[in-house]
Amino acid sequence: MTSTTHHYAVLVVFLFFVVGALFLSVWAASYRDTTSDFYIGGGRLTATRNGLALFGDYMSAAALLGNPGLLALNGYDGIPYVLGPAVAWTVIGLLVAERFHATGRFTVGDSLADRLRPRSAHLAAGIATVVVCLMYLVAQLVAAGALAAPILGVHGTTAERVVIVSLGSLMILYVIIGGMPATTMVQCFKAVIMLAGGTVAALMVLARFRWNPGALLDTAAHRSGHGDAFLRPGVRFGSAVASKLDSLSLQLTLVLGAAGLPHLLMRIHTVSTARDVRRSIRWATALICSFALIGGVLGIGAAAVLGPHRIFTDSPSGNTAVLLLASDLGGSLLVTLLACVAFATILAVVAGVTLTAATALAHDLYGGVIVRGAISQRRELVVARAAVLLIGVVATALSLFARDLSISFLIGLAFAVAASAILPALLYRLYWKGFTTRGANWSVYGGLFSCLLLIALSPQVSGTPSAMLPHADFAAFPLRNPGLVTVPFGFFLGWLGSVLDRRGEGLPRR
Repeated sequence: MTSTTHHYAVLVVFLFFVVGALFLSVWAASYRDTTSDFYIGGGRLTATRNGLALFGDYMSAAALLGNPGLLALNGYDGIPYVLGPAVAWTVIGLLVAERFHATGRFTVGDSLADRLRPRSAHLAAGIATVVVCLMYLVAQLVAAGALAAPILGVHGTTAERVVIVSLGSLMILYVIIGGMPATTMVQCFKAVIMLAGGTVAALMVLARFRWNPGALLDTAAHRSGHGDAFLRPGVRFGSAVASKLDSLSLQLTLVLGAAGLPHLLMRIHTVSTARDVRRSIRWATALICSFALIGGVLGIGAAAVLGPHRIFTDSPSGNTAVLLLASDLGGSLLVTLLACVAFATILAVVAGVTLTAATALAHDLYGGVIVRGAISQRRELVVARAAVLLIGVVATALSLFARDLSISFLIGLAFAVAASAILPALLYRLYWKGFTTRGANWSVYGGLFSCLLLIALSPQVSGTPSAMLPHADFAAFPLRNPGLVTVPFGFFLGWLGSVLDRRGEGLPRR
């Protein structure tokens, strides 16, 4: 197949995926003009479909592209990125899912407002939700731009920007048309092809090494340039105390952050009973654990087949490692398959996150704060669709400036904010009757602003050649991920604000 023919084939396949996703959105769209249908599909999803959709919502572009690339570049130190989602999911299943389903209607703000002062609760939760969702959306759109050159055969900044803007426009269209029902269909479709494509690639890696995992690991260690050290801690984070703390901070953030991601929490309300919640979580758990193993095989396989030097030369962040591996193993056919899987993955996740951010704007900030609940369903739907457009445009614009950043770094920021600003208030709300409005405000705002401040002062932003601003140096905080400090700080502020709040607004229910 010639290069031109290959590019035409890829474009045809992508066009098929785009048209297919649009068809699913129109077909699944609910024409009942209610906020419940638009936000959560009326709470009528089956457990199986919701489990697939939870997997589709949770496993982002980082799971397919960024995390295996980090594993290929850093060996053992990349394992938390690959296996972290599976471990983190247990927090959602054990601590959050059922209790959260029993509270509120749509959002985290609804859950907090069920016991606290509604206006304050909606304001704090709405702001934190929008911040987390924007970070998550930027990561997905940056991943889409990273696919432009190797897949479509185009090169340069302009090509990546065109892909980012195109995907941003598509996600706006899908969500405005169909809301949660359409988003769910796209996520279920994505879940199936993501598992299928990842499994095919992982099996080809194992076949290359004659189904011998030991040979795969030995080859990866040999080609890494680090020898056996590649399979031990220290390649990415080093052996210094600060480096070990950085690794611990990352793992803490990945484990706890998932339970505070607003788009996952919102999806818990799409089923009607606690029994369906449990079944949804079991389905999602099985799929997430399976794909974590697939990602591990792809990451080690990329190190063994390609070598970290080749991966780093093509993409210092490792975002293209899986695509390079696919090209080496299966040529243009496998690259096209995984490219389509990656685009479907990104499309599904951005649709769900966009809907959640728009819900926070329309339901929490506009409906709960600005008009204080005095809004009709029809008017709220108009505001929600306008919010989809606003969120989509802002996320797309931010992505154009962040396209050189690591996908996994951006995902890590979203997890850090979710773990620091949303999770403490949510767990206190679900488990502590003494939690008050002041405690919620201190926890959410304190966790949010401390997290953003320490990220800005971290080596991820300045002071190192790989930083966002490599020629500047104002890094005063030594850790790349602030979760080790900001997560306990968020919990502490929630407790302190509540015990100092003598009015005790959180005790009675409305």
